Amino acid sequence: MSAPPVVSIHPESPDPARKQIADQIRSAIVENLLMPGDELPSVRRLAIDLGVHFNTVAESYRLLSAEGWLDISHGKGARVLRRTATSLPDDSEREEFRQRIRHLVAEMRGRGMEPLAIRGMLLTSLEGIQ
Repeated sequence: MSAPPVVSIHPESPDPARKQIADQIRSAIVENLLMPGDELPSVRRLAIDLGVHFNTVAESYRLLSAEGWLDISHGKGARVLRRTATSLPDDSEREEFRQRIRHLVAEMRGRGMEPLAIRGMLLTSLEGIQ
């Protein structure tokens, strides 16, 4: 079993806590920090650790379950599933992805980050999921 993911809430983020939790767990799975069969902390345990309401964590787990990342069952907690892509993204999904990346790059450029540093971060992120 892998170590539990380090999930944190960033109050300054425009994303709600439930999205931050789901995004971080999803990333940990994609980057093989969490492996199929690994058990996640209970909803209450993670809620206490993060200082959020347990419904916030429960919503995150339910979202990840609906996406096929987790198996959640009452009394048994949440386990990482072996997930295979069901279909390739269509043109509109690819365009949405491109726009999200474009906006993130523009935001970081606006904060003064150099293009070479952004490129390095993007490449490092890609290497983490291969």
